[in-house]
Amino acid sequence: MKDLNIDFEKQGGLVPAIVQDALTGKVLMLAYMNEESLQKTLDTKLVTFYSRSRKSLWTKGETSGNYLHLVSIASDCDNDTLLVKVHPDGPACHTGTDTCWGEENKADAAFLSFLQEFIDKRHEEMPEGSYTTKLFKAGTKKMAQKVGEEAVETILEASSNGKDDDLIYEAADLIYHLIVLLTSRGLSINDVARELKKRHGGVKGVDYGQNGEGKAR
Repeated sequence: MKDLNIDFEKQGGLVPAIVQDALTGKVLMLAYMNEESLQKTLDTKLVTFYSRSRKSLWTKGETSGNYLHLVSIASDCDNDTLLVKVHPDGPACHTGTDTCWGEENKADAAFLSFLQEFIDKRHEEMPEGSYTTKLFKAGTKKMAQKVGEEAVETILEASSNGKDDDLIYEAADLIYHLIVLLTSRGLSINDVARELKKRHGGVKGVDYGQNGEGKAR
């Protein structure tokens, strides 16, 4: 964000700002920024625009409470459009919808990317008192053992015909420990997603055989 070099004069002092949810990837809204609103956004970490109708700055959420918390800002190749990634507090549109195009801003699976980034940071910083740090320090064999234990617990919960919430809880433990194991090997959940995508193939997709290999339908 420090390297922004925006050409505000190109469009009369304003540039369009495309707002995207940093977690889900959904485009939430489009508004405009001038130099002052951009600086205020950087200073406060709350996204602030310039209102062309009111001729003044406005911080998104100052009346509704639906603030946009800044994650990052990048300029395009021509330095005349901004991509603003945020964590929204609520609906982005003044009509009450999640986005200004009436779309739902739901992609819970995208949280796995956020979790991967969190675990990557733990691996880099290794803070004391962190359970994730403890796993990394235990070594690959111990981490692999934990994945096995969580897999067994997930299987047992599925076989017991118990509550769905309990199965989800165990599956979440399994995925978390798997990501930690992958990270310790310099890999990530994105590598797994890439492999699944490769197996899926074109429009027809794939079937996954008993040995886990993708087979054309």
